[in-house]
Amino acid sequence: MDRVTVYLGLGSNLGCRERNLAECVRRLSGQPPSNQDEIAAPDGSFKPGDLHLVQSSATYETEPWGITGQGPFLNLVLEMSTALPPEKLLAGVKGLESHLGRKPGERYGPRLIDIDILLYGEEIVDLPDLQIPHPRLHQRAFVLIPLAEIAPELIHPVLGISIGDLAVGVEGNDGVRKWSERG
Repeated sequence: MDRVTVYLGLGSNLGCRERNLAECVRRLSGQPPSNQDEIAAPDGSFKPGDLHLVQSSATYETEPWGITGQGPFLNLVLEMSTALPPEKLLAGVKGLESHLGRKPGERYGPRLIDIDILLYGEEIVDLPDLQIPHPRLHQRAFVLIPLAEIAPELIHPVLGISIGDLAVGVEGNDGVRKWSERG
């Protein structure tokens, strides 16, 4: 299979949010755990070469979406390339979330790590457990702002609108702040 460009949205609002995101990026890239005492779990690690990191957005601090009575999130978007089919990518992402400590909980509730497959090339996938593009991508400022930072001209394969234009018009974009600008 040829390699395809994928975009993944990462978020964390529990524990050391920065460290959670950094470790997730390391593991998505097929690198060994940062803690040398930890053994890589086969169900939660991508093998070297499965995913290649092309670029990352800055990290943004955002208010929670869906359930507001929880701490703010740190979010970022990764552009990666892969030869994995969408279903295997999803299985790897879910395994990695679990391995990094994510526990089942309330939908939109607090979480140690969250990884969403936002886009998989120009493909449209509609399976019971996987919809690509992410079905709420166009409604979420916390994803659109970092995605527009690295791919503003990218066209949403269903809506036919650029990510940059979606980001400008999305509700709540004023609540997405670069983490380095926090005060």
